[in-house]
Amino acid sequence: VAPADADEFMVSDGGVLKRIDYSLIKGGGDNTPNFLAYRSASDQSISNATLTKVQFNSESYDTDSAYDDSTNYRFTVPAGEGGKYALYTNVWCRGTDVSMMNYYLLAFYKNGSNVWEQHSNFMNNDLRSFGANMSLTIDLAAADYIEVFGKIDINSGSPSFGNNAASGVPTTWFQGFKIG
Repeated sequence: VAPADADEFMVSDGGVLKRIDYSLIKGGGDNTPNFLAYRSASDQSISNATLTKVQFNSESYDTDSAYDDSTNYRFTVPAGEGGKYALYTNVWCRGTDVSMMNYYLLAFYKNGSNVWEQHSNFMNNDLRSFGANMSLTIDLAAADYIEVFGKIDINSGSPSFGNNAASGVPTTWFQGFKIG
């Protein structure tokens, strides 16, 4: 059984005995808040070559009810939980059955501004869908919010952020947790 946070230990500091609480030396943490949101049900249809917020509309878990999966589709840092966060996302970018993908962009937005992105140009290649993923470690303060945006450019038709691949498990998801 782990000691309680208020349990005290004796340590020698250069020959001087000191009492310290376990809470000061236990290290680690529980990495909360943390969440895993994903795209469920149907694909999210988007306009071609237009930056669009990815709507992760279901959750596997959300320890602090900090991810909004129905209105704003964002993670908001709860009061008192500022610190360093690890963020991950994967978005299944889909063209149409007859259209080739030219370009995609995936971005993390903090408080409405782009803070991290990745993109690729697939011109003249026969690519119709693929999973774009990205990660970021970032300092966040209470009330800061993070959203994921994407853009897909295809030859014709309407692209989408996909729900799942042949396996039937989520392939468009967003995850984050506090690391310090």
